[in-house]
Amino acid sequence: MNTENSINQNGCSVCRPGEENYTAFRPSHRPETVLYQYDYRHKDSQLFYGKKKIMESIEYRFDTSY
Repeated sequence: MNTENSINQNGCSVCRPGEENYTAFRPSHRPETVLYQYDYRHKDSQLFYGKKKIMESIEYRFDTSY
């Protein structure tokens, strides 16, 4: 996996409370596929995250979770 634009440090999210981060990556077992990793940390420090092929589906999932 390419980690040049990683949103993690040592396997832990670097997302601050009230912020969101996302990045595109290609898994090593499927290099032709582009996936998006999305992290959102709520103001109470609870982390929501997901990995999908389409960024909009991740955002929709988090928008409807309240």
